[in-house]
Amino acid sequence: MAPGHVAYGLHAQYGLPVPPETVIAWERGRAAPTAQELTALAGVLWCSPAELLVAASTLREHRIARGLAPEDLARRTGLEPRAYLRMEESGEWRGNERQTAALAAALGLGPRALLTATGGDAKLSGLLRDAATTRWQAYVKPVVKLLPLPRPAVEDALQRLHTDYHGRMAATSSWGASGATGDEGRAYLDEIIDHFWTAVGAEG
Repeated sequence: MAPGHVAYGLHAQYGLPVPPETVIAWERGRAAPTAQELTALAGVLWCSPAELLVAASTLREHRIARGLAPEDLARRTGLEPRAYLRMEESGEWRGNERQTAALAAALGLGPRALLTATGGDAKLSGLLRDAATTRWQAYVKPVVKLLPLPRPAVEDALQRLHTDYHGRMAATSSWGASGATGDEGRAYLDEIIDHFWTAVGAEG
């Protein structure tokens, strides 16, 4: 279907006055449809909203992919709809442990996807960098608080990150080592989250 055909379908079937230029912007990733537009777009294209979200990452995208209204997800997590919507719009999840577990269950999210959707990647990255470069033991509790993972798994992962990082730093600073000192260590820290998830064996 050409953009003009899609735009016509959105208006004729769902009453949404979307110009072809907007459809093109959606296709090229320059703009994103609203939840209402995405649902209508799926109807016009004879597919589910989830099929249009190739890699959902935000709470809104995961919710739409599951076909849930904000009110439904708020009810499942024990939140007031307005409070849930504020979190979704800001990208900062502030639910308690029980509400977070309910959110993960409702959206079918594993630890990694849950953390990304609730805006915790930057915080985790900072904790992991500090754990790798300083005393990893001090960061077990903060990481466990952030993630629904068993404490022993987190301990093993942080110890591994610490060992791997310092091993790279020692190798690049040894006499006769090729390359700039510390480059391997910096590269390792740049990908610290990936190394962590590999270490705990939780990619979902």
